[in-house]
Amino acid sequence: MQDVSNYEKLREDARNFYKTLGFVRCPALNNEVVHFDAEGFNHLVYKGKRRERNRNDQITKFKLLPKTKTVIEISTTYQEYDESLIEVAKQRFKKTVQETSTVRYWGFVAIIQNFRIKVIVRQIGNGQKHFWSVIPAWRTGQYRDIKVVSMAKGDLAED
Repeated sequence: MQDVSNYEKLREDARNFYKTLGFVRCPALNNEVVHFDAEGFNHLVYKGKRRERNRNDQITKFKLLPKTKTVIEISTTYQEYDESLIEVAKQRFKKTVQETSTVRYWGFVAIIQNFRIKVIVRQIGNGQKHFWSVIPAWRTGQYRDIKVVSMAKGDLAED
């Protein structure tokens, strides 16, 4: 368990740092630009339809945030890829409408400064690629002499 008494300060510091990131180029995605937009930061704080994440989970993500830029900049391959169709709200003629769009997720796993983390990048339709999340990739289990590693809960959209 982490101390959540200074949560507000940690969140504000993380937000200020996040605003300085802007964008980075990713060699694994043909040197395309990955943006650090407000949607990515909101996903660190909220889960799904504005349900706030557990504060301990948020603090962990805030502390891993400085490592995300490095992971995206140096990764030459991605370890996970997912593509699916989802309903997305879009503006059409001053009205918000629901449209089906292809959503792609790329997962980059790396060990940075003795932390094993996974950074997720997302793209909706043909839009820009943007940072989506960072999670610790530390869950491991043992089965006989085989080490089993679980890096996510199984849902890249939610992790």
